[in-house]
Amino acid sequence: MNTEERQLAEMLHQVTPEPPRRVTVEDVASRLASEAGQGRGEYREPRPRRGFPGFSGWNRGWAPVLAAVSVFAVAGASAGIAVAVTSHHSDVTSPGGGTPASSASAPASFTPSAPSSTAPSSAGAPLRIAGGMWGAELINRQSFAQDSLISSGKWLFALTDGLLVRIDPATGETASVALPGGRLPGPPVVVGNTVWVASSDANNVVLRGFGVLSLARVGSVSVPAIGPLSSAAQRVLAAGPDGHLYLAAGDTVAVVDPASRDLVRRFYLTAGPASSVAVSPDGRRVYVGTVPSTPSGSFRLLIFDPATGRERGSSTMTVGGAGNLVATSGGVWGTAGSGMSEWVWFAPGGDLARSFRVGQGAGGGLESVPSFSGGAVWVGGTHQLLCASPATGRVLASTAIPADHGTVEYFGSVTVLSSGRTYALYQDQAAHLSGVASLTPPAGC
Repeated sequence: MNTEERQLAEMLHQVTPEPPRRVTVEDVASRLASEAGQGRGEYREPRPRRGFPGFSGWNRGWAPVLAAVSVFAVAGASAGIAVAVTSHHSDVTSPGGGTPASSASAPASFTPSAPSSTAPSSAGAPLRIAGGMWGAELINRQSFAQDSLISSGKWLFALTDGLLVRIDPATGETASVALPGGRLPGPPVVVGNTVWVASSDANNVVLRGFGVLSLARVGSVSVPAIGPLSSAAQRVLAAGPDGHLYLAAGDTVAVVDPASRDLVRRFYLTAGPASSVAVSPDGRRVYVGTVPSTPSGSFRLLIFDPATGRERGSSTMTVGGAGNLVATSGGVWGTAGSGMSEWVWFAPGGDLARSFRVGQGAGGGLESVPSFSGGAVWVGGTHQLLCASPATGRVLASTAIPADHGTVEYFGSVTVLSSGRTYALYQDQAAHLSGVASLTPPAGC
């Protein structure tokens, strides 16, 4: 290259800068070490940098630290790269399946209008139980009232120790809100985005509504009872397809519009106080159970027309402890007896004269109560877990519930989410273990 070519090349280099060079971890470490070195010689106060107030306040005491940081910066960055490469292809699954824990979206934050608390929860990795019967896995290790598990489509709800508890079916984690007053028997009821719970207050029956997501109290309706409340109350609250709530209130059944908080009408009974209420899926029948105060009295099942409030028919059953009504397209379900002798019956068309037994019942003081969810009727207990046709009462599939070293295990209060996943309350008295279990029933259910 001659002299003129060399001068031309230097001129071009001055007006055309080199392409930007990628900054590496080593560059950062070198810069930190260089700044640390200044502290050992002629230290210059660094100029303040935008976005780091007080940067000019550094002093010579940081010089040794900067030197050490320069070493850890390289090691830490290298380790971080290794972790990223290793975890990039790993599969992360949240307990109970569903969305991976690393990508699940958290619920929106909220400020409850009433004090809420977090219920004790020992949720963790699912635990295989009952020999894996129907794929049974325990997702939550908390004790709940036996006949209280329901779903809102996405969430699970249950009752325990004066609390309404929301359970995340993916993780088993819980949140809860306190329930004032004396809770009446039966599970909560979901209407829209509100969970309703019935309780008693003096001679009134009180409905309290809580937001599905916030658990904040969003409504309260006090319904005066006419006559005394039933001493044999079982499942006193039901929701109809019209969105109304049907509530046993002494010698009447009160119909409440939860949207307006108005008392729409009452059904008046002459056979004693209402002990249990259910509404048919088409909304054309309201079933009401009454239990006389005398031990020798018979359980009476009444059928009302919800449009007029008039009684359309009645039938009786000569057995004690009847109640826990559940209405389906084919008729009405309920329970008879208690304790070791409790069992589930189905009455086609609501006629007790045609009723027949379904399931083997429960033992050990536990309940065998029907639930209607996911298009099937579920009957649990301590002997057998089954699903049945809501139209005919015919058992579609069943499995024996094993004992744990001679002590009964219990499944009940089965509910199905909109995703199709099935859950039940579980108890193992031998292992002192209880909570919510996930199930994988046969396709026939």
